[in-house]
Amino acid sequence: MRYLLFPLLALAAYGADYKLKATPSTVAWGYCWSAAKPVLRIQSGDTVEIQTMLTNSPERLAAAGVKPEAIEPELKAIYAEVKDKGPGGHILTGPIFVEGAAPGDTLEVRIVKIQYAIPYAYNSFSPRSGVLTPEDFAKGSMKIIPLDTKRNVAAFSDQIELPLHPFFGSMGVAPDEAAGRVNSAPPGTHAGNLDNKDLVAGTSLFIPVHAPGALFEVGDGHAGQGNGEVDITALETSLTGTFQFVLHKDLHLKAPRGETPTHYIAMGLSPDLNEALRMAVREAIDLLVSVKHLSREDAYMLCSVGVDFNVTQAVDGTKGVHAMIPKSIFK
Repeated sequence: MRYLLFPLLALAAYGADYKLKATPSTVAWGYCWSAAKPVLRIQSGDTVEIQTMLTNSPERLAAAGVKPEAIEPELKAIYAEVKDKGPGGHILTGPIFVEGAAPGDTLEVRIVKIQYAIPYAYNSFSPRSGVLTPEDFAKGSMKIIPLDTKRNVAAFSDQIELPLHPFFGSMGVAPDEAAGRVNSAPPGTHAGNLDNKDLVAGTSLFIPVHAPGALFEVGDGHAGQGNGEVDITALETSLTGTFQFVLHKDLHLKAPRGETPTHYIAMGLSPDLNEALRMAVREAIDLLVSVKHLSREDAYMLCSVGVDFNVTQAVDGTKGVHAMIPKSIFK
């Protein structure tokens, strides 16, 4: 299988084949599940514009200073009407059934466009989550952070501006039937809550298919994030994404992979950060062997001298490490 970035400019000239809004009947709150009822059925090659919601209650947003009129009515409706929740906390739009997708295939998710939906984000933590323990922070905290999309910055404070870097923290498919209803927080071979900030517009995520139809879900919009996401949240916001879905019958992956205009991305996932690193190295070696036809020995050495291994996130139970393999080193 040869990885080729999709013709983004050509695709952008066309409208989406479907538009999927976030409503009480089109979201999966806190789970990925092979038995979930699809909210949309598409063909390989179709493009879908998908609305997503941030995951925080209207009451908490209002208490933190968001004006009632700035809180999306879709979010209010979802919080008021959705009763089937958990075990995780993310509001995910979907699932989308891709006709013909079967276990063993690979679903390529081409991220065509990402749009902001609201002019603010939030960051919050509690003593029960994040890298640090209650000994460091006995109380939680929440901050509303205005977004200046014209200047492409987030106003963290009067003295600090952060560059905007929108991406979806969670993009994934259903796990296999034996896994049952899986918590939306830990990522896995089905992808899900990867929190990989390199998967922006113009990139692709390749996900192993585990259930008929793949059953793609997306949410957890971020206006930006640092690698590690150490307090458990990023610049959390609502985003609308346009995605093209391409089914690969000849590509059989063991874990999610990514591709950007400048890098190939291999991923490692495990509750143990050391094991996540080992998996990322093995996945990078497999990618280099299959895509660039290196020997395993040369691929391992290249990983040491030419590849960066970054901690994607360390707070979602299953930790993530991703390998950034620069395309520029290949003639």
